[in-house]
Amino acid sequence: MTSATERPLADASGTIGVMRWAALALVCAAAMLNYLDRQALSLLKPDLAAQFNWSDVDYAHINSGFQIATIVSMLAVGWFVDRTGLRTGYAVGVGGWSLAQIAHVVVSTVAGFFTVRVALAVTEAVNLPAAVKTVATWFRGKDRSLALGVMNLAPNIGAVATPLIVPVIAVASGWRMAFIATGVLGLVWLVFWLMLPRPAARAEPAPETLPDRSFSAFAGLLADRRAWAIALGKFLTDFVWVFLLFWGPDLFNKMYGLNETGLSLPVALVFLMAGIGSLFAGGLSSWLLGRGWRLNGARKAPMVIAALLALPVFLVIYAPNVWIAAFLLGLTLAAHQMFSTSMFGLATDLFPSRTVGLVIGASATFAGFSGLAMNEFTGFVLDATGSYAPMLALCAGAKLAATIVVHLLVPDIDRDRARLGEEAFAAA
Repeated sequence: MTSATERPLADASGTIGVMRWAALALVCAAAMLNYLDRQALSLLKPDLAAQFNWSDVDYAHINSGFQIATIVSMLAVGWFVDRTGLRTGYAVGVGGWSLAQIAHVVVSTVAGFFTVRVALAVTEAVNLPAAVKTVATWFRGKDRSLALGVMNLAPNIGAVATPLIVPVIAVASGWRMAFIATGVLGLVWLVFWLMLPRPAARAEPAPETLPDRSFSAFAGLLADRRAWAIALGKFLTDFVWVFLLFWGPDLFNKMYGLNETGLSLPVALVFLMAGIGSLFAGGLSSWLLGRGWRLNGARKAPMVIAALLALPVFLVIYAPNVWIAAFLLGLTLAAHQMFSTSMFGLATDLFPSRTVGLVIGASATFAGFSGLAMNEFTGFVLDATGSYAPMLALCAGAKLAATIVVHLLVPDIDRDRARLGEEAFAAA
């Protein structure tokens, strides 16, 4: 007799088998649309700044609205999707952020853009919990692992595609049409999502894998050096992604005088290299473990490599042409993805499955403040000096500082991993 957790969803070769891959395709499409919408503003910033007379501080404040709303929303979106149900929750998220994207065309002040960016951030935050829940609902076993891997790759594809799509629309039909077209794509997605049938059965997680969201669990993390290793590791590095996502196109515009279409290929190259870094990190750790390395070395080696790869990004200010600058920026984002992937792996090494989600969620919320601070700092420095050098220096040293902090807090992952087993046994 099979339990609910062992029962297959349906015959994978039948209709449900086809529909689950359709569900995965919609998850990937939503992730790509997510980046298309959030990244559009940075690519259109040169024209918008000129038209609305924005200072760099004004642009920083608009981005800060997005960051603050993201930080706050992450605390509630998981509950929202669970409360409303997957079908409704995902529809509200994608439909909401699509309308927020279109709403950019009716505002003209800093306060107006701040408001629509807040709306965009709140609704976009639904994407991750809804996407993971969709995969968990439709897939099991090895197929679920494959589906999660494809899902994680989709945002990188979106980040590469956005600079190739948005500027072309803006040049052909104006910046307002760029926001309208990208928003409408989300509404088209919504139609297909609502046409998707419900799965015949749902594979529920076993009780011991259900997330622990209790206050006592959260309070326990505050006194746990392992949790602080992950939180500080992300705090010291996540701002790099935020900085290049929101300010990378402006850097190319200011340093090399590139217009919207000129930005397309260099920005696409930067995020393409980021995707390669993400894939490389997990593969490297697995390869090292297969060669007999201890977990401590296999997990920290990619961190050290990432720290070294990020150091040359400061040389962007001396780059003789845009392609060398794009390569250096791409190298540091590849390093960022390597480090980030290693941090997620470290969380699974050091914490039981019931607590991993809480650790990652709390760390991501904490790390969001570094992105917020970097955003405001960038606007202030650019208005005062016009130079990107201080921000690039911070990006260059971020991974090295984080690697040192992680090692000091968790000097031996294998030893802590063994203690995790002892704690689980004692609690049984």
